[in-house]
Amino acid sequence: MGIEIGIEWLTLIMFGSLLALLMAGLPLAFVTGGLACVFLFVLGDARALNIVPSRIFPLMTNYQLSAIPLFIFMAAMLERAGIINDMFDVIYKVLGGVKGGLASATIIASTILAAMVGVIGAAVVTMGIIALPAMLKRQYDPKIAMGSIMAGGTLGILIPPSILAIIYAVVAEQSVGELFIGAVIPGLLLSGMYILYVTLRCYINPALGPAIPVEERVSNKEKLQLVGKMAAPITLVVVVLGIIFSGVATPVEAAGIGTFGAFIVAAIHRKLDWPTVREACTTTLKASAMVIWIMFGATIFVGLYVLEGGQQFVQDALAATGLGPWGILILMQVLLVILGMFLDWVGILLLCVPIFVPIIKALGAAAFGLDSPEDLVLWFGVLYLVNMQMSFLSPPFGYALFYLRGVAPDHIPMTDIFKSALPFLFLQIVGLVLCMMIPEIITWLPRLVYG
Repeated sequence: MGIEIGIEWLTLIMFGSLLALLMAGLPLAFVTGGLACVFLFVLGDARALNIVPSRIFPLMTNYQLSAIPLFIFMAAMLERAGIINDMFDVIYKVLGGVKGGLASATIIASTILAAMVGVIGAAVVTMGIIALPAMLKRQYDPKIAMGSIMAGGTLGILIPPSILAIIYAVVAEQSVGELFIGAVIPGLLLSGMYILYVTLRCYINPALGPAIPVEERVSNKEKLQLVGKMAAPITLVVVVLGIIFSGVATPVEAAGIGTFGAFIVAAIHRKLDWPTVREACTTTLKASAMVIWIMFGATIFVGLYVLEGGQQFVQDALAATGLGPWGILILMQVLLVILGMFLDWVGILLLCVPIFVPIIKALGAAAFGLDSPEDLVLWFGVLYLVNMQMSFLSPPFGYALFYLRGVAPDHIPMTDIFKSALPFLFLQIVGLVLCMMIPEIITWLPRLVYG
């Protein structure tokens, strides 16, 4: 028989060692999985190790998760085919005459890009390579330029088809389609807030984001031709999301159609060749393998913690704070933000959601002024997705900051990148608070679609 440890100490030891190893720079997937196996053996006996296959196997055979490699592949194909460059080009020429137009174009392009891509890295890096030099060349304020790229890039995990939403739905045992539809309006809300902020700043002080000089602007006839160029990829996005929203097909089937469509779009743009396909395949393999491994590791880790009574411990600890349902919800959101500074999003999802969702369900829909338990889980899910955007922008370990650092010119110091993220981080907090105060922002559209 293994050793008996009190749950308070176990919590401290498990999460303490997790943090220590992550600080040492080891990959999350193997840290969580490895630690879980060690603790399983110490706390239990050889039989306890059976948790490992019993937690991993349902994930390996999970139908919903097969949408992940498909959506990643669709995005990789479109990126390799140079669609993203074209898109920025088009939107930028159409909006060039507006003050701060380039920054707005970046955010709009990122929003459309988010509807093609389920991961975030691609959007920030691509925009950093295309849009940043374009804005700096036009004498834009570097902070506005970088902020709009990072803020726009993080929309990728909120606006459907988002990989994060798929994994959340699997872990919280919820409909992927509903989560997708619930995330649409918050996504557009944030996107709109970013554009408004940039435009206002640039109208108050035009030096921050000058409009393109008149001789470089394009005529209306040319604008129409430009938009025609974008018809194929936009149609693809509309078809994929339309299929999911109308309920004709499941997200997995839609992802399959999207992947096939990506081949066709690449062919229309005369980019369908062997190197393109091979690179897209490699990208997909790397990205999906990383996500799935983290899921394996973290699910064993949390499985063990819950088995040892961790769930009850967290619930009691939250009850002991004497906070009401709203207090607990806010505390959870704050915890997610803090974790977001250190961990990566799949990790946070698998470490927190299995523990948080049952607690929120236990508080009941009425406590938050919602009609049904389904609404409650959906609302919490989208709040989680909105919250995770902050984890990408929050210093010191926000992923978006480092993605941008990788492609930004050397003369821009890291502190400027941090500073440029702050106003947008504030807007994200405002967005999160709005979604909490007015749950209809999230629940209205799914209700409309699903009745």
